Parts: sequence; C-alpha cells; structure tokens
Amino acid sequence: MTTETLSENKAFGGTQGVYRHASRATGTDMTFSVFVPPQAEHGPCPVLWYLSGLTCTHANVTEKGEYRAACAQHGIVFVAPDTSPRGEGVADEDSYDMGQGAGFYVDATQEPWTPHFMMRSYIEEELPALIAGQFPVDMARQGITGHSMGGHGALTIGLRNSGTYRSISAFAPIASPLNCPWGEKALSGYLGDDRAAWRDYDACALIEDGARAPGLLVDQGTADQFLEEQLKPELLEAACSKADIPLTLNLRAGYDHSYYFISSFMADHVAWHAERLKA
Repeated sequence: MTTETLSENKAFGGTQGVYRHASRATGTDMTFSVFVPPQAEHGPCPVLWYLSGLTCTHANVTEKGEYRAACAQHGIVFVAPDTSPRGEGVADEDSYDMGQGAGFYVDATQEPWTPHFMMRSYIEEELPALIAGQFPVDMARQGITGHSMGGHGALTIGLRNSGTYRSISAFAPIASPLNCPWGEKALSGYLGDDRAAWRDYDACALIEDGARAPGLLVDQGTADQFLEEQLKPELLEAACSKADIPLTLNLRAGYDHSYYFISSFMADHVAWHAERLKA
C-alpha cells in the first residue's frame, strides 16, 4: 500500500508524522498520524492505537492530546486514525452525531452508509496491516484506547479481539450504545433496526455475551455534560463486576468531556499501557 507523507516533525527525540493513503475498506483516502519514539532506532516498539470521538479527525489528539513525552519516555508508537471516511460522494448528515466524523467504528450494512462506512474493517484489519508494513512496530504488543465514541470503539474492538490487544483503556467512553441516544441513532442508522446486530458494537453486551479482557482502565470526568444521558459508566462497571473483569474506573472530580480532561490523564494511560505491553 502506498502512503503519502503529509508532514513529519521531530518531537521529544522521535518523529510525529501525518500520512494519507487510499483505503480499500472505505473506498476513500484516509488520513492518520503516527508518533514514532526515539527507541525505534534500536528496534520495533509496542504500538498504542487511539480512536477519536464525534466530530474529530486524527488532528484533535495529535495537536491537543499531549501524549508524545510519555510515549517517548516509555518507547511507545502512537497511532491516531480518522473517525470516518470523508470526501465527495461519501454519505453525510447535517447533524454532528451521524455521518462524516461519526463513523462509530462499525461496518455499515444500510444505505446510504454502505459501502464507505466500514470503519471496523479499516481499524481491525487494513490500517494495522499498513502500519505493520511501514513503521517500526511490534504487532505482538498492541494496546488500544480512545475517547467518547472512540472510547466505545476501543472497548468493543479490544473485547472482540482479545488475542490482539494486551491492554484496553478509554476516556469517557460511550459504555453502552444500546442504551443511549447517540448509540441508538448511530446503530439503527448504520446497522438497521435489528438490535441483535448491535450487540457486537456495545461493550456491555459483548461482556454479557462472553467477551473477556485481563483488565480495563477508564477515566471519566464528573463534570462531563454527557455523563448521565450518553456515557453511563455504571453500566460498564456492572457488566465487568458480573463477569469478574478487573475494571479501574477513575471518576475525576470537576473534569469535563474536552481535551483539557484527556490531556490531563493521557500520560497515566500511556504508562498503564506500557506496563502491560512490556511485560
């Protein structure tokens, strides 16, 4: 796969790059960012995937996530994909929570979203193959994290592929899309009205259906404006408790849903992943 370099900048002894390629999964050009730490000069490094939230691109976390110092310290490659296909001919809506910028990390089965909205295949299959072929990563040591819609993506992708990811965390994730307005709108739109088909895209349902992980880390701000209606971490807490999955749920007093919150605890998450990826 041919990758176009859009920018590369030296940072914390490593390289922060932004790249673009033609995706077979989405049928569009896709842009992503990769931070390669200085340790990669001596051999492949573990990789941490970061999935962004509604309305975001790769750029939000790249510019505001404040992960590079921690990744350079621990020797972690940090990959940030886009949240959806984009461009002329790609379906969209005027609302922020459906369409471009709101792919929900699903493979859509409903018109007009299929064939472009195939973010599950893109994140689980196509982009990892590209990263493995073109960057100094140890694909036997992968972790995944994300924010909000991307937290939902990290949890569900991690739980569905427990043999691939050694570590799973999330910032303010949509814990149960089956039980919140964002999720009901997106999953019905992308997948249709059969709620059984939604269960592959709900962390709580996956756990109820037998998915397991050695442990999860979740940070959630108590002043998050979406906490009660959309995020519902208590549902994830209950599902993990019933399934005996160790969950560290940090309720951060006074923090909201923004990158001020994410950047405050990003280094903690990188360190948590590094401990597990280097074990």
